[in-house]
Amino acid sequence: MNPLLEVRGIGKSYGSVVALHDVSAVVRAGEVTCVLGDNGAGKSTLIKVLAGVHRHDTGRYLVDGRPVRFSSPREALALGIATVHQDLALVPLMSVWRNFFLGAEPTRGPFLDRRRGREVARAALADLGVVLRDVEQPVGTLSGGERQCVAIARAVHFGARVLVLDEPTAALGVRQAGVVLRNVARARDRGLGVVLITHNPHHAYPVGDRFLLLNRGRVIGDHAKSEVTPARLTREMAGGAELEALAHELRGVAE
Repeated sequence: MNPLLEVRGIGKSYGSVVALHDVSAVVRAGEVTCVLGDNGAGKSTLIKVLAGVHRHDTGRYLVDGRPVRFSSPREALALGIATVHQDLALVPLMSVWRNFFLGAEPTRGPFLDRRRGREVARAALADLGVVLRDVEQPVGTLSGGERQCVAIARAVHFGARVLVLDEPTAALGVRQAGVVLRNVARARDRGLGVVLITHNPHHAYPVGDRFLLLNRGRVIGDHAKSEVTPARLTREMAGGAELEALAHELRGVAE
């Protein structure tokens, strides 16, 4: 069976700046592919290529085994590739259920079908284990983790086959990060292919099946879960030699 999504030797440059060079990755149904790297590693550029925001310059981008060159995120979404960015594309003062639909609200004749909208949003959220007091409450009153879950549930409900998550646990506390990761696992268990972009290997490891490590736009590691530990992921991300040199330097200062 073809992977849901695959990039082979992808490259992307902005003028003289090489943002991605020879990056390859595979996303399969029912798996979480974690893309890890520090700031400036190329994670954001990879997201934009996958989401259809930017076209790749070199290499091949395959969906269901067929090459694609998206001109817009709408084209990617039409093939089931949904991206949840850090800003979540939610309207804080609008209700949870209106944010859930946001432009695709159910109607009855010329009128908005509020009752059906509330019921569908509540059921879709509950399906991912998110139970809210009232889906009429402004989405801005939810916690960061709950807002992430609304965005994830929305993508799943509207037919996403591949879910690309941009730093979903950034700036969240331990408990809220756990809520988000639990929903990532639920999306995976429903058969979606998930791309989890993060700089935190301790968040990635519990839910990840494969780990792609980037540094300055290049792949420095590609591991199955059975081949790597959280400690090794952290070491490779940070640069093992640099960490050892720093530890040696700090020991010298302490002595």
